[in-house]
Amino acid sequence: MDDHNKRVIETALLCAQEPLTVADLTRLFVEDVSTGEINDVLAELQKAWEDKGMELVHIATGWRFQSRLSMREYLDRLTPEKPPKYSRAVMETLAIIAYRQPVTRGEIEEIRGVAVSSNVMKQLEDRGWVEVIGHKETIGRPGLYATTKQFLDDLSLTNLQSLPMLEDAAPMAAAEQLGQAVIEFDPSATVETVVVAQEALEVDEVINQAGEEAIPQSDQPDEAK
Repeated sequence: MDDHNKRVIETALLCAQEPLTVADLTRLFVEDVSTGEINDVLAELQKAWEDKGMELVHIATGWRFQSRLSMREYLDRLTPEKPPKYSRAVMETLAIIAYRQPVTRGEIEEIRGVAVSSNVMKQLEDRGWVEVIGHKETIGRPGLYATTKQFLDDLSLTNLQSLPMLEDAAPMAAAEQLGQAVIEFDPSATVETVVVAQEALEVDEVINQAGEEAIPQSDQPDEAK
């Protein structure tokens, strides 16, 4: 592929609002362009941008340019929004779903050893990270939770096999291991700070509302933990 067509692909990726698939990129050209040629150009672009503040990554829904994590502290100064904060309960629940999916709410509670607050599940669903994909064939037919493509995209992962390997099966250790993939995670903090790589998401309102609501007796272990 000549330099002009390579620039076309590079420009399309830089200007795209959403990740682009190889099929999307082939539509840039009138002439027939093979997927092999597109993949070769993508590999060349990744190498060409290795020493820059942006990088070309392959995620679940396609290819996109994004800022490197090393640039985050500088880019954060351009946005006045505070980074979203999630409790330990939220991070542990997300980690369990990510590594054990599909899983029911009862199974999550069994692994964590405490009740899972409705607010915890709401935050994860509102964020678009988890969803109910079916129901388990047992008494009550509880919902089966799994992660979404949005979860993979936000963590810059291609598929679930790209999740970091677990060194410890404990929920908190899993949460820390998951956090190391994309987010700033401080296990010593009272509230873990979660910063999504692409943008500061407006979740403060959800978190504030959750804090103001009365928590059922069965959910108190989450807050005490």
